[in-house]
Amino acid sequence: MATVNFLYRSTRNEAPLNIRLLYRTKDTSVKNGYKDYALGAKTQIRVTKEYWKAHNKKSRDVDFINKQNEVNKELAELKLYVLNAFNSTNVYDISKEWFKSLIDQYYNPSQPTIIPLDLIGYIDHYIEFKKNELTPRAVKRIKVTKHKMQRMEAKRKSSILIKDINEDFKKEFQDFSNSEKYSQNTQQRELILIKTICYHAKHSGLETHYQLDGLKMKRQAVKHIYLNLGELKILKSLELPFEHLENARDWLLISCFTGQRVSDFMKFDKFMIRIKQGKHLLEFKQQKTGKLMTIPLPKEAREILVKRSGNFPRAISDQKYNEYIKKVCELAEFNELCEGKKRINIEKDPKKKGIYRDVTGNYPKWQLVSSHIGRRSFCTNYYSKVPTSYLIAISGHSSEKMFLNYIKKSEEDKALDAYDYFN
Repeated sequence: MATVNFLYRSTRNEAPLNIRLLYRTKDTSVKNGYKDYALGAKTQIRVTKEYWKAHNKKSRDVDFINKQNEVNKELAELKLYVLNAFNSTNVYDISKEWFKSLIDQYYNPSQPTIIPLDLIGYIDHYIEFKKNELTPRAVKRIKVTKHKMQRMEAKRKSSILIKDINEDFKKEFQDFSNSEKYSQNTQQRELILIKTICYHAKHSGLETHYQLDGLKMKRQAVKHIYLNLGELKILKSLELPFEHLENARDWLLISCFTGQRVSDFMKFDKFMIRIKQGKHLLEFKQQKTGKLMTIPLPKEAREILVKRSGNFPRAISDQKYNEYIKKVCELAEFNELCEGKKRINIEKDPKKKGIYRDVTGNYPKWQLVSSHIGRRSFCTNYYSKVPTSYLIAISGHSSEKMFLNYIKKSEEDKALDAYDYFN
């Protein structure tokens, strides 16, 4: 919730009013759990000091009433503009610079943008239009698709127009993707993104093809691995030859018992922990969703902190983490052959730059381990043991359907888990 008010801050007899935006955010580092903010900027609404002292008073003076109506109209319009912008922006993206830019934009609106008719040009327009909503990761993903479309255009030697995204485009897109060895799921995900961009173009007034709504591709069922409780026990007691592997192993265990993404758990620190009624809770904001989270910190994770004098393991890059936990699981001899996707260099010429694609096959389990295995392991290991509503709240999934995608137990395992309920 935010409020807006106006102030006369000048010593002069006539001056522009100042606008002030007041709001608060949740912040566990302060005593009452909330932090208050007040952002200020100058408006172009000029009044006299004498008028402002009396601006809320009733008067029979016609000139004063006319001035009052004029100023109040300007104040109301500016206030509505600011509150609408505040409500459509992530509160953690708001700053002094954001507020000043917002007021500047109000008085100096940008010139009308020429909207591109081609897909590649519109992708750039889409990124710019959505710049306050898209995460860096989302922008990166969109640009990967853009570069792919540029290669496709170069091959076809003509532009891809928004109005031509139809069944013929879909077939051409599939043929091109297959020629570059992209998996079916990658193609399906990118087609959804292209459709989303086309829908945005339609909303902007561009023509789209009548077949757009019907463009669909099936997802290929892909098996993902998880670490069961027995394997986690092996990891916990595993003697490792190097400190960096111990550090990665401890992060892996923490992720398997908290169910969070690597972008979140790699930022955990001891100051996020609070104790209430003797129970250890961990509070943080999810990077992907911006959602404020409070989750239980289980004893398995606390044991790691005790071992490390109350601290979480040392933060490392995602790339190093993925590399190290594979090595840890190799040393743990997780050699069972499992079906899954593995990123492989498909470029045969050693003189050329590597081309990496996800290739489905049977590989030793340790080779399929990646940063997301902690989240899958948490959801799978505790499913049917902890109420699903609690697990969804801890993992931060947006729906039960999304959560259930992470359950990697076989049908036989599920039947064995359910057995005790019927006997």
